[in-house]
Amino acid sequence: DDELQTDGNRSGHFQNGELEVAPPNEEVIRIIAAQLIEIGDQFNKEIQGRVVEDLVQHFLNEKLSREEIALQMSRVVNELVRSIPLDMAQEKAMLVLAMVLTKKIVNTVPSLLRRAFNVTVNYMNQQFHDYIAEMVSAE
Repeated sequence: DDELQTDGNRSGHFQNGELEVAPPNEEVIRIIAAQLIEIGDQFNKEIQGRVVEDLVQHFLNEKLSREEIALQMSRVVNELVRSIPLDMAQEKAMLVLAMVLTKKIVNTVPSLLRRAFNVTVNYMNQQFHDYIAEMVSAE
């Protein structure tokens, strides 16, 4: 809540000159999370260890910026979307794949938790901000 968006603006809107942040509908968020977890469990079986190990190496490389790592994550997600049969919206699949990859990276190298989380949140905000907002408002 009240965090900076990727464009530098705060979330919410102005009313009478004051920032008003809409309260999150926690039930909607729980429903969406449950759906994403179910999809993630299916994808978890499809992702090969070599893919995760390659991403781990990028996260471990201190010379790479968050943006460079996010670009590599984007490449991997796009490759996986092409290789895994999907019966859902491509954006939803890509969002879940990014989360599953992050979980696998952190399970492989727990010390990468903070970096993996930051890169993934930044990646998701850049790539899926509108889709996530749409998903929450549609429920």
